[in-house]
Amino acid sequence: MSAPDVQVPTRTLVEALIRTDHTVDTGELYATADLLGMSDQQVRLCIKRLVTEGRFTQEGRGRKALLRAAGATARSLGPDVEFVAYAFQQDAGLMPWDGTWHLVAFAVPESIRTARDALRTALTRLGGAPVQGGLYVSANSWEPYVEEQARPLDVFGHLTFLTTRDLRQGDERDPVALARALWPLDEIAERHHRLAAVVRPRLRRLTEDAGLTAPERLSIAVELAAEFSRAMEHDPLLPPELLPQPWPGTQARELVARCWSLLDTYEEEGEGISLFQLYRDVVPPAAAGG
Repeated sequence: MSAPDVQVPTRTLVEALIRTDHTVDTGELYATADLLGMSDQQVRLCIKRLVTEGRFTQEGRGRKALLRAAGATARSLGPDVEFVAYAFQQDAGLMPWDGTWHLVAFAVPESIRTARDALRTALTRLGGAPVQGGLYVSANSWEPYVEEQARPLDVFGHLTFLTTRDLRQGDERDPVALARALWPLDEIAERHHRLAAVVRPRLRRLTEDAGLTAPERLSIAVELAAEFSRAMEHDPLLPPELLPQPWPGTQARELVARCWSLLDTYEEEGEGISLFQLYRDVVPPAAAGG
């Protein structure tokens, strides 16, 4: 079975090549884009849009230009480090579940419907599942993150927080069965199966081909980061005690860690690129050594 293609948006590529000084070398950008099947015109148009939106400034022209991240781009680089690190800690058995369910209830007035919809989206993104209208549950301690999302929306006063060790839907109170009913575990697992299918041939290539060029290694890193983000974006990071075992998320992350360990050995090529530093910070050496 052939590995699935990885679709990397041009904007994602640009942001992936931001260095720790918040700049992008456009020569490096064009070389990596070419390996990912992107045309020069595609890259130029993307740069123009990003500059117009105020996300980057540009110094110079063409392949000798320097892009500099600005505004929101400079403040939101890379994956959410804290949640990725938490996933690896779960995989290592360092975050056992204490049996507590964390619930958030809200009744936001229709007059601020947009804020209410944004809150629902935020709760889902934080791994919550709807129990009933206006009531969401998480198996993780998510209260500080919910507050962080709710305050800017000016809906924090409409929220009620509670915890319980006795969650029941109808006659069902088994935590594993409840998790299966509340979260789309089959869909989440399928995204991780896809991630593993993307990673394996790239891991093989990194292991067997010592002559990969710097742009080739960068293109692999960008593809891995893009697919990893897709898999993690909708993963509620449920405790292993609530998941079918073996869980494909654990297996996929182990493969990613092994790839990243090999990519990280080429420090001269990855030196200064924020993407490398971010994964260096969150991928534990024990996972990468498998």
